[in-house]
Amino acid sequence: MIWDSLAILEYISETYLDSSGWPVDPEARYLAKSISCEMHSSFFNLRNELPMNCRKKFNDIRLSSEAEHEIDRIKKLWRQCRTRYGEGGEWLFGEYSIADAMFAPIALRFEGYSIPLNGIEESYVNSVLKQPGIIEWIDAGKSEIEVIEEDEI
Repeated sequence: MIWDSLAILEYISETYLDSSGWPVDPEARYLAKSISCEMHSSFFNLRNELPMNCRKKFNDIRLSSEAEHEIDRIKKLWRQCRTRYGEGGEWLFGEYSIADAMFAPIALRFEGYSIPLNGIEESYVNSVLKQPGIIEWIDAGKSEIEVIEEDEI
């Protein structure tokens, strides 16, 4: 049984996608793995202060300086990946990869909590939001009737 999100994505890549879940270029692949691991194990303030909520749109959220720092770090990572490796498409490394799957929840949070974006970051979030699987995920979230009070702001 596999329960960890990154391990699940690796399993899908190896089992069903002929290990194509990561960029082919070695430097891009190692960067993609690094940012995916960082996403997997970091950004605790952002996660705590911006809980996942696809049903609402928030404005004027006040964040701690630690959460602001994490947001800046994510934007920097996105710019670095898109600038160095994104010329072949709209994703962090051009083609869709595990890294994009790992950052999809952050893109949804940035949209839902009205985090100011421009340029590369705004374009990337728009790419995530127009993906059919994400649209389906948001629609499913909006149809949920259960409310988890500790995740409400």
